[in-house]
Amino acid sequence: MYLPYILSAPATAIIGEKCYSSLIVDFNYRDVPCIRYSLSKGLGFGIVVGGAIVKIPQIIKIVRARSAKGLSLSSYLLETFASVISVAYNVRQMNPISTYGEAFFVAVQNLAILGLMLHYRGRTSSAFGILFSFSFLGVILSRNTQELQMEGTVITTGLIPHGILAFLQATTIPISLFSRIPQIIENYRNGSTGQLAAFTVFNYCAGSLARVYTTLVEVDDMIILSGAVFNALLNGILALQMAMYWDSWSRPSRTKLGEMADGSLYTVVPDNKVQVQKMD
Repeated sequence: MYLPYILSAPATAIIGEKCYSSLIVDFNYRDVPCIRYSLSKGLGFGIVVGGAIVKIPQIIKIVRARSAKGLSLSSYLLETFASVISVAYNVRQMNPISTYGEAFFVAVQNLAILGLMLHYRGRTSSAFGILFSFSFLGVILSRNTQELQMEGTVITTGLIPHGILAFLQATTIPISLFSRIPQIIENYRNGSTGQLAAFTVFNYCAGSLARVYTTLVEVDDMIILSGAVFNALLNGILALQMAMYWDSWSRPSRTKLGEMADGSLYTVVPDNKVQVQKMD
């Protein structure tokens, strides 16, 4: 089957001429390698598109509430740091953008969330410092330099040696652990997910699971694969907490905190308000 150019051109660009000819032109649906590769490409670009909007609901929720209550500042700082390193490492490795593109969008959206968090805590000036620091780090880590040799060959190297960048990429695994753990602990302590947006959490979980598959198919790099697996595990825990605490803000707390001077009892209810119960 031959598709119009407006359809065949992007399809060929995504899955390559070989797989396009095999699957589309020849209808060879027994070509398992091409099927796996095409599925990976489709999932990869889906993850990138999802990553471009994954935290928009979270940003909107913070702005509407004029509060970032329940969100862990350290979690977002660590996640942004890991995302910047991941983007730089993949750019230097010249991996397909479908295998890491969402990390760039996540980093940009995280910077917006960090800015809002600091703004609502009265630290607006700190937000500009964080924005500049992460932007500068990304440029330095991903920047390549070209050196012309005497024999006419051009050697491309990075401002930061590849070995150091590979080490930094490996550190994103424990960074990802520590970026999620504070938020998981915060949720557990509060018995609630606070201002976390459900769309963001569940989208993250689904995307990280799909990223494990695309990494297995398209990227032969154990460092990146290990990071994808750990991300999927921790995002799964956050999704589980979101499901467990779904109605936490509408369910009164039964925790008895103490007795007031007049004999009244007070307990914590949603939004940390104090509910006083008069004693007869």
